[in-house]
Amino acid sequence: MQRATAHGPDQTAVLTLGEALVDVVVPHDGGGRTSYVGGSPANVAVGLASLDHDSRLTAYLGDDENGRRVREHLLDADVVLTPGSTGAPRTSTATAHLDAEGVASYRFDLLWEVGPQDLHGVGHLHTGSVAATLEPGASVVLSTMSRARAGATVSYDPNCRPTIMGSPHEVRARIEECVGRSDVVKASAEDVEWLYGGDVGADEVAALWGRLGPSLVVVTRGAEGALAHLSGPDVTVELEPATVAVVDTVGAGDSFMAGLLSGLLDAGLLGSVEARERLRRADLDDVADALRRAVACASWTVARAGAAAPTRADLS
Repeated sequence: MQRATAHGPDQTAVLTLGEALVDVVVPHDGGGRTSYVGGSPANVAVGLASLDHDSRLTAYLGDDENGRRVREHLLDADVVLTPGSTGAPRTSTATAHLDAEGVASYRFDLLWEVGPQDLHGVGHLHTGSVAATLEPGASVVLSTMSRARAGATVSYDPNCRPTIMGSPHEVRARIEECVGRSDVVKASAEDVEWLYGGDVGADEVAALWGRLGPSLVVVTRGAEGALAHLSGPDVTVELEPATVAVVDTVGAGDSFMAGLLSGLLDAGLLGSVEARERLRRADLDDVADALRRAVACASWTVARAGAAAPTRADLS
């Protein structure tokens, strides 16, 4: 059953462009495998819908059991699957192996293609993960990011996957192109270390990326919290982690991203060209509520199995 939402006729529509798949989670002890609908972009789309935003997703699904499961999950979450999101030979999967602390490492069986995108009525575009680096779809993603900037804001999460993306040298330039077309970028400390090596700090990379274009760059650091860099005032702040018993980290970064975008949309700092200008002039006080919502969403998710997405009621 589709859940009721607070979507209003004037609400900013958010289009997420990227993979939806089925996650197979393997516990540390090797037994009791479970599976969930996932994929980083799909998780963000579901997270935004759970927080009562008008959320749309362009994916690449097959007409198979996994594809039907994904479509049912999106329908139940009130995410609109856009035309052209089916037709794949099969629906992609990811196998997540958990270590003793519940931290997931992934192996993928992934296909990605995407056609021209209709951006009419879209106030914000989000993309990331392998969708922005895996051809033949990645080139369309990059051009869509450029087109979207004429009337909408853009966000990006590189969500680096070495087993699919290849070497850092092979994808670094493409990732930096995507960063340069974005207003908001969220990455993990693992992404930064893989891309640039251990000699460059997360704060340095956040400031570097800020000079490429985005007004806000956030780097999550797991149990150590996160840091956020605002390009306008050229300031960086550290975010304290919440204390929570971790079940697993599946979808934690995506939940953080959804919470961050939700808070920025509510603050009028995303969703239009005018909002982009407000974000460029924003200071830390202007984005503080959005950062707190991001941390709260991620903390709620890691306390539950799979890529669970909180509602506003859950956060309150």
